[in-house]
Amino acid sequence: MSPSRHALNEYRQTTIDAGAAYADPHTLITMLFGGLQERLAIAKGAMLRQDWGKKGEAIGKAIDIVAYLQACLDKEKGGELAENLDALYDYIVKCLLAASTQNMPESIDEVSGLVREIEQAWAAIREVANKHEAPATMGLRA
Repeated sequence: MSPSRHALNEYRQTTIDAGAAYADPHTLITMLFGGLQERLAIAKGAMLRQDWGKKGEAIGKAIDIVAYLQACLDKEKGGELAENLDALYDYIVKCLLAASTQNMPESIDEVSGLVREIEQAWAAIREVANKHEAPATMGLRA
């Protein structure tokens, strides 16, 4: 890796770490989805280039992110939705393991599509929450 590429990666990681340190829970989950999509793209590219080490590393990191998202589920408060997400995350991990062992880029594409759908639903939750908060705080001083 060139020195300039290394420096750019260090800056990028510092920016991500700082953002995560001050992020609200909703933003943090959004950042995790973004990181997951990035790892999926890296894994697919590595797979197509037959860079098996990079593929394995990226899929491993993707699985770690999915495991963290799964651990964040509150099944008591989330009820059926949390249970369904838990099952979907299990399925995503199985797809990633199959993609890795069988070198199936189409499985990574499937996972990426599923994650995109979850991410869009998560963004919609934020929009609804913001709409409900805005009238209560608009124009008021603390």
